[in-house]
Amino acid sequence: MTDDTRTIAAYEPSGHAGDADPFAPAQPTPTPGPATTYADTGDPWLPPAPPPQPDPDPDPARRRGRTALVALALAAGLVGGGVGAGVTAATRNDPTPAVTSLATPARPARGGTTAVEQVASRLLPSVVSIVETTADGGGEGTGVVLSSDGLILTNNHVVAGAAQGGSLSVTLNDGRTVDATIVGRDPVTDLAVVRAKGAHGLTPAELGSSASLRPGQAVVAIGSPLGLQGTVTSGIVSALDRPVRTGGEAGSGDPTSTVIDAIQTDAAINPGNSGGPLVNLSGQVVGINSAIASLGAASGTQSGSIGVGFSIPIDQARLIAKQLIASGTATHAQLGVSVRDAAGSNASSTVGAFLAAVAPGGAAHAGGLRQGDVITKVGNRRIDDADALIAAIRSHRSGDQVSLTYVSGGRTQQATVTLGNDAPST
Repeated sequence: MTDDTRTIAAYEPSGHAGDADPFAPAQPTPTPGPATTYADTGDPWLPPAPPPQPDPDPDPARRRGRTALVALALAAGLVGGGVGAGVTAATRNDPTPAVTSLATPARPARGGTTAVEQVASRLLPSVVSIVETTADGGGEGTGVVLSSDGLILTNNHVVAGAAQGGSLSVTLNDGRTVDATIVGRDPVTDLAVVRAKGAHGLTPAELGSSASLRPGQAVVAIGSPLGLQGTVTSGIVSALDRPVRTGGEAGSGDPTSTVIDAIQTDAAINPGNSGGPLVNLSGQVVGINSAIASLGAASGTQSGSIGVGFSIPIDQARLIAKQLIASGTATHAQLGVSVRDAAGSNASSTVGAFLAAVAPGGAAHAGGLRQGDVITKVGNRRIDDADALIAAIRSHRSGDQVSLTYVSGGRTQQATVTLGNDAPST
């Protein structure tokens, strides 16, 4: 904040003390009187020296002793006076009232609003708490407002129980609680859209782009961790393109259905943050918080943040949300292969995704890949294992052309393929 306060200093004449002030009014020249002289200086403007006075005690020895006694008395007076003053200050009733912190009025803190404060102020009206009630008890998560009439984006795992006979309710930022229904959900990307019944006048969040994110970029997470609605945490983007399994849904039939191509962040994310926004400092949603890594999970205790959280990139979430709103379901890009980690799958030491099966007529088969090949790159992105390949393909749309680097028969080869989709054939 610019401080426009200006201080005009009083004029201080230059030069040394005693110099004439050039801006002071002129002084009259003194008129000399009768010439008199100081005995030791001869200055005619000083009064005459007083006549010498006789020493009352001409004895030098007695005079020195008298001087020493005076000096000793003065020193004793100073010490005694100091001690006395200290005792008096400690015991007397001081008429000046004591100044205490409790009597001092609070002053506004210095400094302007921080970027995180601005983001929180802008996004909190667009973030809701979602409660799922099931026969087993249910759970709680977070959602991001997509439309003023109540469309809300969240994680599939937040609402999956309600899809099996449970119920949903949404608590808005202003404290109102309303019932909600599922519009559509997608176990493959762990995304869902719900609608808050009877809601109107809500504040939609602004969706940004995850394609421009860079490691080290500052971000803010907002949600309801552990049931604490409206919680704001901040951190940075720790990594991009991180293949993460968020936990499969029972009955999905696809063991790879919950691999997400995640944004990793050290902003604190805890249970209940799922479905909430990851936001850049421009106040734009760049990810949907979905999973955390936690040491507590291994020991059987409640999971908690250790600074390793994962979010679904908003570029992917936006496409899925549009499909869910339009039809209740979503399709995904497909390579037409079954994969596992290359390590231990073949005789070579190649690291990558081992093709356990290649579907006839699929994108990989059309590009010349066969069972036993090992994919090591998708575009410029290195593929270290099966999950990395799944995440890389799902970051694309069906119909996209991608280049593949793969090892076949000990030779490194390349192919360009057009991705299909997983929509059922008719």
